[in-house]
Amino acid sequence: MTDPGLIHGRYELLEQVGRGGMGRVWRARDRTLDRRVAVKCFRPDGGPGEDPGAPHPLRERFRREARLAAGLQHHNITVVHDFGEHDGLLYLVMEFLDGRNLGELLTDRAGAPLPHGEVADIARQVAAALDHTRCRGIVHRDLKPTNIVRLTDGTVKVCDFGIARPARDIDPGARLTVTGMAMGTPHYMSPEQISGGTVDPRSDLYSLGCVLYELATGSPPFAYDDPWAVLVGHRDAVPEPPHRLRPDLPLGLERLILDLLAKVPDHRPLDTVDRATRLIGRAAPSRPPVRRLIRHPGAGSPRGEATTPSGGARLHPTASSRRPDHSGPPGPRPGPSGRYPVPGPSDFGDPAPAVRPEPVGPPTPAPLPRRPLPSPSRRSGGFPGREST
Repeated sequence: MTDPGLIHGRYELLEQVGRGGMGRVWRARDRTLDRRVAVKCFRPDGGPGEDPGAPHPLRERFRREARLAAGLQHHNITVVHDFGEHDGLLYLVMEFLDGRNLGELLTDRAGAPLPHGEVADIARQVAAALDHTRCRGIVHRDLKPTNIVRLTDGTVKVCDFGIARPARDIDPGARLTVTGMAMGTPHYMSPEQISGGTVDPRSDLYSLGCVLYELATGSPPFAYDDPWAVLVGHRDAVPEPPHRLRPDLPLGLERLILDLLAKVPDHRPLDTVDRATRLIGRAAPSRPPVRRLIRHPGAGSPRGEATTPSGGARLHPTASSRRPDHSGPPGPRPGPSGRYPVPGPSDFGDPAPAVRPEPVGPPTPAPLPRRPLPSPSRRSGGFPGREST
């Protein structure tokens, strides 16, 4: 079967729009409700989806994605409408997302980072989705740019819960590979996923930090070609501070990213939505405010004006109009990670200061000791996560 065509006489497959390790995604039409949908088909091109006796773990993974995603009702999570099996083909019916995933956005920008305000807005919306999954004990385990879609109206959706699981069901001894399936993507995996520690919703916060780091700087925290070096970097090293790659990065945004990248799960902030919300308005560039002046006859030029040759006043924004006077930043207090003080009002919108705190820990590794890591899967032909699901 190369084109399922019509599923159960209801879902008409129109155009293939994506393909990954778990099958194909089609733009389709729901004939019953007359609406556009996306249909994810499990390997219609000679894969295990055509065989009713396909390997049990793979089929269960697909069904688990359907059940978990269908139970997550949130504005920032893709809506699942239906799932089932048709002529040996597993299918998942979802809302059609009219937009582009973050990986495509980065490609469109040729590796250039996103504007500060956009990074903060994406952080807020993805963190809201993760708050929802955390309250239900669900761990996504594969959060990455290609699994986050920004719609044309600016709404951000988290999708592809193919390897998500309830935290209580995750076996500490089987983190990296299970029957050849990707259990995360190296550039976005948390240290505990790599080392076999306890994986819970805080692991997704680390992955979000990796995504935001890439959106803010144009490259992931450990941009090595060797997947093994990437894994060791996440497990053992502190990433290069983002402002070294992007000097104009607001301090508050950098602090949020580095706090999310804390090696210890307890140090990752659970108030990411609130912190990102505070960043949005301040990170976006804005015009200096225009001051209205009431001139009195015979009055001299007020401070902040320059006199033109004709004797009129030409307004120039003063320092006080460019930046509000905060009368000094508040005293430092321990932040959620214990590494930085809580950012003051000016930390969110102002460019990086000349001196800012550096993360505490070892430098980015070069000759790190090669501690044992789980072996690459023989069935997948390499390290886990090389295929996008």
